[in-house]
Amino acid sequence: QVQLVESGGGLVQPGGSLRLSCAASGNIVSISVMGWYRQAPGKRREWVATITGGGRTTYADSVKGRFAISRDNAKNTVNLQMSGLEPEDTAVYYCHALILVTGSYRDREHWGQGTLVTISS
Repeated sequence: QVQLVESGGGLVQPGGSLRLSCAASGNIVSISVMGWYRQAPGKRREWVATITGGGRTTYADSVKGRFAISRDNAKNTVNLQMSGLEPEDTAVYYCHALILVTGSYRDREHWGQGTLVTISS
């Protein structure tokens, strides 16, 4: 059993900053890729950012230059530092990871429960 637990969501004014965190726990052998997705009201879930175990990062064009993803491999955590937030960033943010668990032979997708980020004045 693996759990991804997000924290750090909340209400922020436009132009503000927020830091999201996600911790993975359970029967984890290794985590290859960790990342963040988001789903705005009435829209489909979209990819935001990804970081590999080696630290290579990629970002959606909509957040490039404003968001920064990082991870701590020893703690199985991933963070998303968001700055220059805009109302269009309002969404539920989901942590995502490809995890090899004990007794399995390949990575499987795991998702957090989501944390709400609201950008409003």
